[in-house]
Amino acid sequence: MKVISVVGYKKTGKTTLVTRLVESLSRKGKVGTVKQMCHHRFNPENTDTGKHFDAGAEAVAAITDNELVLVRRNPSLSKALDALADNGMDFAIVEGAKTSSLPKIVLGDLDNIDEVQNIVARLPARGDWDIDTLAELVTQQDDWVTLGLLIEQVKQDPRMKQTGGIGTFTGIVRQFSEGVETKALHFEKYEKVAEEAMQKICQDLMQREGVLDVRMHHRTGTIRPGEDIVYIVVAAAHRQELFIALTDALEMLKSEVPVWKKELTIEGDFWVHDVEK
Repeated sequence: MKVISVVGYKKTGKTTLVTRLVESLSRKGKVGTVKQMCHHRFNPENTDTGKHFDAGAEAVAAITDNELVLVRRNPSLSKALDALADNGMDFAIVEGAKTSSLPKIVLGDLDNIDEVQNIVARLPARGDWDIDTLAELVTQQDDWVTLGLLIEQVKQDPRMKQTGGIGTFTGIVRQFSEGVETKALHFEKYEKVAEEAMQKICQDLMQREGVLDVRMHHRTGTIRPGEDIVYIVVAAAHRQELFIALTDALEMLKSEVPVWKKELTIEGDFWVHDVEK
């Protein structure tokens, strides 16, 4: 799922640009949006859903003839994007999120613009924007990948008619390793080379009899304990081929894909390959 955010002050045309991007990108695939509402409440306390929520419900779903709205506790931008990806969106446009690391289109002037990360375009407020060019810019951004998205992609494959099972592996950051507490892991990779290596692994495994589809994704950047690092999804005709391919996929990823890991621990930070030497 390709993601971009539109940021700017009030009256700069953020919502107008978001809606025009939705219209354009909808011709290329499924589009989801996220609106950062800050201190505004989505379900006011005087509504039935608000009363459900205030009574202690962890989640409240509201259903109309045409809409489904899910209100949950402990909100975050990443959870919202994960939900869109898990529901098969090809694109996500975020209105707001100035302090995030997402790629951004900035409308008008912003104070402390040097502190805003990952600006991919700066446009005049309420200008005559070239929407087709901006939509193409969205398609060039990095993918936001979740396990649910990979499973959904596998299920859309025509070969699913021959599939007897789907197996997954999710690697996460462990909090303690050999008695030492880990604060985070930091991963870096040569993006194109790593993606090509993972694609080759998937293609090689799919040459095996009974293995119908293989997908994998390795996250980069700083990842905290309990958070996901890597996803592998294998679809196969029978469980025997499935589990062997799933295990081999993990071992091949670890040995063949150029990914570098830095451990940030309470005893200090170090690159893993430096320790292994």
